[in-house]
Amino acid sequence: MDKQMTIWTVIGVYAIFMLAVGILYSRKGGDMSGFTVGGRSAGAWISALSYGTAYFSAVMFIGYSGGSGWSYGLWSVLVGVGNAVFGSLLAWLVLANRTRDYTRRHDIKSMPQLFEKRFGSPAMRLFSCVVIFVFLIPYSASVYKGLTSVCSVILGINEQVCMIIIAIASALLLVLGGYMATLKADFVQGFVMMVGVSALIVLVVLSPQVGGLSTGLSRMAEYMKGHAMAPLSGKAAVALVSTLLMTSFGTWGLPQMVHKYYGIRDEKEVKRGTVISTVFALLVAGGGYFIGSFSHLFFGETMPEGGKDFLVPLMLDSAGLPNLLIGVILVLLISASVSTLSSITLTACSTVSMDLVKPFSKKLDDQNLTAFTRVLCLVFVVLSYFIANYPTPILEMMSYSWGIISGSFLAPYLLSLYWKGINRAGAWAGMLGGFLTAFLPAALSGFTTPDGPLYACLAMLVSFTLCFVGSKLFPTAKEEGAGASMP
Repeated sequence: MDKQMTIWTVIGVYAIFMLAVGILYSRKGGDMSGFTVGGRSAGAWISALSYGTAYFSAVMFIGYSGGSGWSYGLWSVLVGVGNAVFGSLLAWLVLANRTRDYTRRHDIKSMPQLFEKRFGSPAMRLFSCVVIFVFLIPYSASVYKGLTSVCSVILGINEQVCMIIIAIASALLLVLGGYMATLKADFVQGFVMMVGVSALIVLVVLSPQVGGLSTGLSRMAEYMKGHAMAPLSGKAAVALVSTLLMTSFGTWGLPQMVHKYYGIRDEKEVKRGTVISTVFALLVAGGGYFIGSFSHLFFGETMPEGGKDFLVPLMLDSAGLPNLLIGVILVLLISASVSTLSSITLTACSTVSMDLVKPFSKKLDDQNLTAFTRVLCLVFVVLSYFIANYPTPILEMMSYSWGIISGSFLAPYLLSLYWKGINRAGAWAGMLGGFLTAFLPAALSGFTTPDGPLYACLAMLVSFTLCFVGSKLFPTAKEEGAGASMP
């Protein structure tokens, strides 16, 4: 069997599996609760792997690992380790159980509902709903761009065709099955990702360009010494730390990541999920950045045609990998991308239907609301496809999305979990301050600034500061309509 036939066979098997999962769970997400939180019965493995597959998509493997490896060499591995320690381990320890408990007790299905019930502010619900829907679109689009770059190199197919294929796959999974379909698919896809990354690390290290682990590390160390990477210059060090912080702590405020905590069965499953999520992140993220850190051994000082988005695809294409493994790697990237796209789309669209449409359409029953959400998922996928054609690099496109959303929501969400003193004025100050700090530089540059991670970190810092200042400067009695503070 030739290369193309082997690869397409592997992809075909994956596609059939995804379709089967969607059909199997098409009847198990009939109402809005089943479609969005799956009846709150998810176990540790499913929740943790769903969290991990939503976290790490082709954006990480293609955009971030390649771009970071090119800019920082072996230092880029620190980003993957940070994602495991701060983005997975610490996030689950700090957020998971408290979020699960509060959303269950108050029947909360989205982040805008959480803000409305915590601060008694329908306006806050509407604001967060609009921000989530609008600014998750560029994140979704960055996933398309990551996957199309590798498919266009390895499969030689048109990028537009590849985008359409991945859009159809993610839309079918969501429209047919909803939350539980994505969880079950993520469970299997998580194992595919772990096996694929493990094999990829071994074979890239053994490739002629790297020449084995010790040789590769030695050659990269020499290259870094000769190119101002050991140690990093001040500006490069700031950029590296910004990327690490944004990709690690930025997930704490992303609604599609927080949403994974809502459906966990109980506290015991949370503890088990913490361990599983951390191990998964260490392997997948650490391994992904480790692979990207060798990019200069493949290309020297010459950036390949297509820019940073094509570094890893061209590395894989030139590493002499077996055809079957190339097929598995593509399935790995497709799996990661579909999982992330599904989480993003479900979060954005269920938020609009529940928190924007339903409050103004009281006669809309649960069944019709679920149907509307499915249609909205299709609309979101189409919008993502069009934005993906905008000539913004993957890394920057994702950083705009993460910076604006986490800059707006991380501080009021986290402080609500642990500080009874935060009030409506403080939450509003944090949301608006974080939003403007991340949005204005990106918008004024025409969404072309390369400093997206830095502005994302500044936005989160500004938001925390304003939450404290606003709450202290404008102390209020218990606000009308506000719920009890979180435990």
